[in-house]
Amino acid sequence: MKKYLFNILLLLGIQLFAQNTNQLKLWYNTPSGNVWENALPIGNGFLGAMIYGNVEKEIFQLNESTVWSGSPNRNDNPNAKGALDEIRQLLFQGEYKNAEKLINENIITRKSHGQIFQPVGNIEISFANQQNYTDYYRELDIEKAIAKTSYKVNGIVYTREAFTSFPDRVLAIKFSADKPGQLSFVAGFTSGHHKQKITSNGNKELSLSGTTSDHEGIEGKVKFNALAKFKVDGGSIKTVDNLIKVENANSVVIYVSVATNFINYNDISANENELAKSFLNIAANKSFDKMRTAHIAAYQKYFKRVKLDLGISEASKLPTDQRLANFRKVLDPSFVTLYYQYGRYLLISSSQPGGQPANLQGIWNHSMRPAWDSKYTININTEMNYWPAEKTNLSEMHQPLLKMVHELSETGKETAMVMYGSRGWMAHHNTDIWRINGAVDGATWGVWNAGGGWLSQHLWEHYLYTGDKKYLESVYEVLKGAAMFYSDFLVKDPKNGWLVVAPGNSPENSPAAHQGSAMTVGSTMDNQIVFDVFSSVIQASAVLKKDKEFADSLLVMRGLLPPMQIGRHNQLQEWLDDVDDPKDNHRHISHLYGLYPSSQISAYRTPELFAAAKNTLMQRGDVSTGWSMGWKVNWWAKMQDGNHAYKLIKDQLTPLGVNEGGGTYNNLFDAHPPFQIDGNFGCTSGITEMLMQSSDGSVHLLPALPDALKEYGEINGLIARGGFQITNMKWKNAKLVAVTIHSKLGGNLRLRTPNEIVLKGNHDLKKASGVNPNAFYQVEEIKNPIISKESNLELLNIKPTYLYDLNTTKGKNYTFLIKEL
Repeated sequence: MKKYLFNILLLLGIQLFAQNTNQLKLWYNTPSGNVWENALPIGNGFLGAMIYGNVEKEIFQLNESTVWSGSPNRNDNPNAKGALDEIRQLLFQGEYKNAEKLINENIITRKSHGQIFQPVGNIEISFANQQNYTDYYRELDIEKAIAKTSYKVNGIVYTREAFTSFPDRVLAIKFSADKPGQLSFVAGFTSGHHKQKITSNGNKELSLSGTTSDHEGIEGKVKFNALAKFKVDGGSIKTVDNLIKVENANSVVIYVSVATNFINYNDISANENELAKSFLNIAANKSFDKMRTAHIAAYQKYFKRVKLDLGISEASKLPTDQRLANFRKVLDPSFVTLYYQYGRYLLISSSQPGGQPANLQGIWNHSMRPAWDSKYTININTEMNYWPAEKTNLSEMHQPLLKMVHELSETGKETAMVMYGSRGWMAHHNTDIWRINGAVDGATWGVWNAGGGWLSQHLWEHYLYTGDKKYLESVYEVLKGAAMFYSDFLVKDPKNGWLVVAPGNSPENSPAAHQGSAMTVGSTMDNQIVFDVFSSVIQASAVLKKDKEFADSLLVMRGLLPPMQIGRHNQLQEWLDDVDDPKDNHRHISHLYGLYPSSQISAYRTPELFAAAKNTLMQRGDVSTGWSMGWKVNWWAKMQDGNHAYKLIKDQLTPLGVNEGGGTYNNLFDAHPPFQIDGNFGCTSGITEMLMQSSDGSVHLLPALPDALKEYGEINGLIARGGFQITNMKWKNAKLVAVTIHSKLGGNLRLRTPNEIVLKGNHDLKKASGVNPNAFYQVEEIKNPIISKESNLELLNIKPTYLYDLNTTKGKNYTFLIKEL
């Protein structure tokens, strides 16, 4: 007799299972020393700090999201338009190097290559006679977004606690001891800025004011002011040479505020001094405990939406740096949970509504000249930062990026017209806080002109998850503008009549057959991005019932794009011609954009392309830089190969230098190297894709569960396209044993599961067939690939699944009973 298991239906918002909160801490039994990558990050989307946890000299390294070099500027190269025809002619003739020369001379900017995200400075606190300490401990509690340090000297326990308040826009720090009168220190600001001034106003306050750097001919005009106010319980406090000296206090609270004159990319007329003072005055009137309570509540509103439990092993009892060193050798499932939730913590902490998007380092940078200027690299890195946003229930954190896309569409109109004579808007591979759109760095990188096209898809993705038609209406012209640029820019390839992007490239890769040049026409990634840009506008036009004539023209043009091709090595071709090298291990595998984050390549709809993509992944290998490993986790999850995805997570969660390629620093920052935050966000996205996918016509549960995590697990709070929320999902021995789904928008729910299910209650659960009628799961038809030899379909190795349809009602929960054989 068959038995049925079912979970108890609970109201949304109630905790469905207990998560061991001790597992949501990064903790260490040694200080950071002078190593920034050992320090612990806190942030509220506007203000960021790295906490070193050193005993004798504590350092709080400060960032503010608008402290950038330069000032409003443009970097378009108007020579591009006049040289475009000759460049195209050379490319079509295979004269790649000559075309590259012209591109460097006429398309790459002659002005700024982008400005620099810069630190504010440090607040440093020096303690006397504390070198002989014991019982040292420091932690970052990512469930509460609070950092703590404690240690013992001469039998006295000293404790430090810090957080960047979400409601109050300040850094709050508390020093205390378990015996009265034991706190004595000297505190002050330091900064690497040339134009800076440190003063004291005599009211237990210090000020660090300054102006950011000039860079590449652009004058630095961002003015900043950091204020620190000291509130002392007991003892004495005085100012000495712009330092604060505290003696024999019971406890000390420091509030730090930072503000700039930045309003937006073309307005820096704010009063940074008044703003910093207003933030500080509000905070100073609150107690530390009251502010702490409000901070936790504001943070947990986001963080607690998703809970993950993968079980706990003995390995979880060790400090975080030791767990990192051991992870590739031992089973430590809760370390995966920690790393997953750490990605969500970092996104909440570096990207808040009203602020700037997370840049190449999120919001944390200690260098006046960081790698790649810590800008926005929009040929993968910026997009990857936001892959977890919608599906891990952090839609609000997406808003700063969506706003930046709006702003780039404004500045990019001039770029499209001045450089290419095209309507609409565009951006190349890099931008900064001033929303530059010109081509930078050199032809190998900068000629790629799909940055705007790719970023525009984040607007469409936000709609697919939220179903907000008013929002879609508000962004339609931005989507349309991205499509309009391509409708003007595409040109006919004389060899085969396809419409191609020319010039273009496959980001940063250079085939030997192209004279070692990255220049090309109609790269596979370019074609895939244009396909998505056209498709999203076609669908948005239908949803909004507007602009049908333009949408119809895009439908025609989309049909003239080159199809994806399978080459002689059974690989997905990266370029129009079959010149891929199976020994090429380049970190960018850009032509797999069609597999992820796009859904053009599918195990069920395009099996030949799916097999070719798998061949490409195997040929490229696993060794790569940190962000590239993060992307590969997502690709192998889409391949429904959980073991390979997990292998990449193990490679990522390896101390830098142990393996070839990238890895992870002791504070769990991704190591490209150096630090880039995209690898953290990429892995959080990839782990989500291992447990739930919703981009291929259905909500697919447990599509890529690895053997290492199959014994037990549960997750709730994930969001699928069309507003379906996984409020409770459990598995045992790789079998789904419970799931409840909340329908926010109503409509057809198509579920793909690893084992059979039935539905509790009087609902009609049917076996699915045909196209999913839910408009949010509309799948655009892909041309049959051009195959140079017989496709290697035996590589698919896809496990059988069960596919169901259920017509849902908006606002209702649906509990599924799992058949137990």
